[in-house]
Amino acid sequence: MAGHESVSGDTGAHEPATALLTRRTSRSVRAAVLFLHGGSVDSRARSRLWHPAAVRMRPFVRAVAAAVPDTDVLLAEVRYRLRGWNGPDADPVRDAQRALRELAAQVGDVPVVLVGHSMGGRAALRAAVAPEVRAVLALGPWCPEGEPVEQLRDKDVVVLHGDRDRITDPGASAAFVRRAVAAGARAQLELVKGGDHAMIRRGQYWHRTVASTVAGLLRAVPRPGK
Repeated sequence: MAGHESVSGDTGAHEPATALLTRRTSRSVRAAVLFLHGGSVDSRARSRLWHPAAVRMRPFVRAVAAAVPDTDVLLAEVRYRLRGWNGPDADPVRDAQRALRELAAQVGDVPVVLVGHSMGGRAALRAAVAPEVRAVLALGPWCPEGEPVEQLRDKDVVVLHGDRDRITDPGASAAFVRRAVAAGARAQLELVKGGDHAMIRRGQYWHRTVASTVAGLLRAVPRPGK
């Protein structure tokens, strides 16, 4: 998550045609994994697919695709309208909700795992209010004090946070996980030793861990007819 960003010119008045950027699908989909990248605290500039925060998530999509070869698991990214969280508007949450609606329209009611980084981690945790979201994997999430946790009851939540993160606070993630557990979530935290916010230091470890964690979360999702 970047800091405050000045706004000029492009205000994001035109929405993308879709909030769901599909990376892998098939005729028969039993589950889906949606990826949410980071952003800024405040910015109404348009979000672009080539921005560094968006590009940073692509290796994770590839790693999960390799670890989850099942062709019946759809992989997609949430495409934001704007770069910022933007206070009460919580714009990336609205985008995630739109992506979930588009997903349901395309493939029906399937269980979803959300994977979000930084601002995207906060958005994913909020968007878990949707009943189809069964699990959230949050990477270095932005978890300010007082962030809601009730929506995570009876859901799986895994938080990975670098212990050298200077953008978002690993201590705040630990406090969030404790509150989520108290609210009835199956939540856990792993501190990545030497890990930074950009997930560049120990990058291979980040990729492997995210891939194996998502594969494990999907194994907990019942297959049709079982």
